[in-house]
Amino acid sequence: MFWQVIKFLLLLLLGAVLGYLLSGSSSSGAGLGLFLVAISWLIFEQYKRANLLRWLQNPDFNVRPTKVGDLETIVDKVIRLQRAQEKLNEQSVQRLNDFLSAIQASPNGVMLLDAELRIEWCNQTAAQHLGIDMERDLLQLIPNLVRDPVFSQYLREERAGEEIVIQARTSRPESPRKISLQLFRYGEGRRLLLSRDITQIEQAEVMRRDFVANVSHEIRTPLTVLAGFIETLLTLPVTKEESQGYLELMAQQSTRMQTLVNDLLTLSKLEGSPVPSKSEWTPIMVLWQQCEQEARSLSKLLYSAQPQTLVFEIDESAHEFEIAGSRNELLSAMTNLVTNAVRYTPEGGSINVKLIRQVEAGFEFSVEDTGPGIAPEHLPRLTERFYRVDRSRSRESGGTGLGLAIVKHVAQRHDAQLNISSQLGKGSRFALRIPLERLRKVL
Repeated sequence: MFWQVIKFLLLLLLGAVLGYLLSGSSSSGAGLGLFLVAISWLIFEQYKRANLLRWLQNPDFNVRPTKVGDLETIVDKVIRLQRAQEKLNEQSVQRLNDFLSAIQASPNGVMLLDAELRIEWCNQTAAQHLGIDMERDLLQLIPNLVRDPVFSQYLREERAGEEIVIQARTSRPESPRKISLQLFRYGEGRRLLLSRDITQIEQAEVMRRDFVANVSHEIRTPLTVLAGFIETLLTLPVTKEESQGYLELMAQQSTRMQTLVNDLLTLSKLEGSPVPSKSEWTPIMVLWQQCEQEARSLSKLLYSAQPQTLVFEIDESAHEFEIAGSRNELLSAMTNLVTNAVRYTPEGGSINVKLIRQVEAGFEFSVEDTGPGIAPEHLPRLTERFYRVDRSRSRESGGTGLGLAIVKHVAQRHDAQLNISSQLGKGSRFALRIPLERLRKVL
């Protein structure tokens, strides 16, 4: 600005001198020169400003304006500001895209609704939870798309922040799914709708309640028996023979409780301890012999009047191999399968236990019985805790309902597979397949 003023004054001086000289040293000539210079300067400045204004009205920041003279500094400043703003906009867009990508990757659903409850945006998770197609349903009213009565009432009552649970759009009777929804207000009347799949949480809660109820029931029954016999012995005169009978029944019930507690502790240990390493090796024959001994002892104890037929067949090469993993866990799984077969196979029935070498597939430990068999609808749930096909039959045989749950956990921890097949009236077959990675030849 300072140099502009100096330049203007110098031009005025030059115009005055030229006017003075051209007019023959007349003062009016000097004034005319001053006036012409001033008018020319004003016209030129207006011309530059007009060019600059036209460029600013429709700017192309890749093409600099021409004929703006010393206003180039303004152009440079505008271009720098514009480029700085573009950079800020790009950064803001990138941050927004990153934010939206993060929301898209979220396992929870997020949906934005306007003041009239129209869908402005949602991530893919929310679309799956509520059966929304974003290309088709954008700006549609959410009450028209989600017609669950619980959700409709929730919107009408404006219970913002409260959590509700509805059936997922993809829920089926054989595979139920539940979705949790929460609505929050933000901005000027807008709503934020959050959703999450709580199917597994609900199932876990049901399992927890069932587990507590089952444990309480299983312990309460023998405790009731024990308390009754103790009260009888304390309050009533009984003969020695009666007393002996009561004590035997009490011992039986206490053994039942002890077995239940031991199985619960085993399950707790399996679920809470690290996976067994492959550095601990146990000869297959050691496990096999212990398993056979326990099965025969239990069968003799339960069915002495009319013994069962127990057949144990083992591959000749089994004595050459060892299994990697926890010896106690593997023995527990094998004995559970065999003792289950002993308990559920009636007197005079037969049980066939095999350990067969499979080419390129390790060993298969199988137990096949001639028991009552299991209906197909029960097979998928057999490994659940306390799940029983016939509760009265289980209690008669002394089972806790935890054996197959233990077998399943042991199999998972040793990279093995548990396969179950059965036919009503013909018996059942349980097979534990041990992979090659868990086997080696005895050194």
